[in-house]
Amino acid sequence: MNLFLGRELAKGPLRRLDREGMAAQTQTLFDELDVRIDSPTKTARDLSGGQRQAVAIARAVHWVERLVLMDEPTAALGVAETLRVEELIRRMRDRGRAILLVSHSLDQVFRLADWICVLRRGTQVGIRRTSETTGDEIVAMITGLR
Repeated sequence: MNLFLGRELAKGPLRRLDREGMAAQTQTLFDELDVRIDSPTKTARDLSGGQRQAVAIARAVHWVERLVLMDEPTAALGVAETLRVEELIRRMRDRGRAILLVSHSLDQVFRLADWICVLRRGTQVGIRRTSETTGDEIVAMITGLR
């Protein structure tokens, strides 16, 4: 149960693993988020890169109450997997999670972010509301040409 790693549910006086309960909760969450994995009991090694990211996002939705930090969540994924992960990020946001997304893909940043904070050499050089800026302005801040 990838969703419960380190937080397994137990039942009964002997505290046996509640495999059925974990599988049911995992499947319910996968259904809510439209995560397409054949079985909630599949191991991580049997999942594609996009499916692994989907499980990581589902874990965040299930366990994290406030802020989720995502560092290049789609860096090693293909186009179709990237689109699915971005949709999961939107669903997580819609469920009330704050998301700090680190990405070098400006297209992705403009698709997903409400605000953009640009760092250059470890120093914050600007914060802009996504709807009130342009890619050219962000690139100028990144390169130091502003």
